[in-house]
Amino acid sequence: MAAFALKDLIEYTPLLAQGALVTVEVFACALVVATVLGLVWALMRVSGVPLLSGFAKGLINTIRGIPILVQLFYIYFVLPDMGIQLSAFQAGFMGLGFAYSCYMAEVFRGGIEAVDPGQVEAAKSLGMSRIMTLWRVVLPQAFKIALPPYGNTCIMLIKDTSQASIITVAELSFQSKLIAASTFKNAEVFTLVTLFYLALCVPLILIVGRLEKRFGR
Repeated sequence: MAAFALKDLIEYTPLLAQGALVTVEVFACALVVATVLGLVWALMRVSGVPLLSGFAKGLINTIRGIPILVQLFYIYFVLPDMGIQLSAFQAGFMGLGFAYSCYMAEVFRGGIEAVDPGQVEAAKSLGMSRIMTLWRVVLPQAFKIALPPYGNTCIMLIKDTSQASIITVAELSFQSKLIAASTFKNAEVFTLVTLFYLALCVPLILIVGRLEKRFGR
């Protein structure tokens, strides 16, 4: 039995490692999209301009109300009918990034609104412009406040990359289903997949915890 398990480990690990690499690539690209767009939506929410705030609020509530799978289907299958051709990888990370940008937006908005308004008033009294106040006073403190929920959202995102397998992105879950379907060794394959996901998530959890301690001093 031990030799049999070792044989499976040697045989399946390289294939699953390829899928894990694609998972990391999808996660990294989606995280950039989610972070940048999330910050844009958050700044629009707190801008004080009714048109911008209303647009961002409506967008966030709408996207959060649509399952990510449906969004991936729409991007991959519907956009080509409109003349926008995307590969499965592009559709996967863009769909995940756009969906998670709405969650990131609420994380960033919470951090920005938690900054003491007195500090903003003090910055204005020193002659700082609104942009300078945002950049030098608000965002650094908001980042520290938002770090724990931001880290948790990142962990959720790396696990949700598995949903990209539904549009044939060859990430970890997709590879595992192919191997399990061809070998019928479900226990061995999905045990390895579980270990791979833990190997991806645990370091991220530790990094976020370390950053929380560092910025909390």
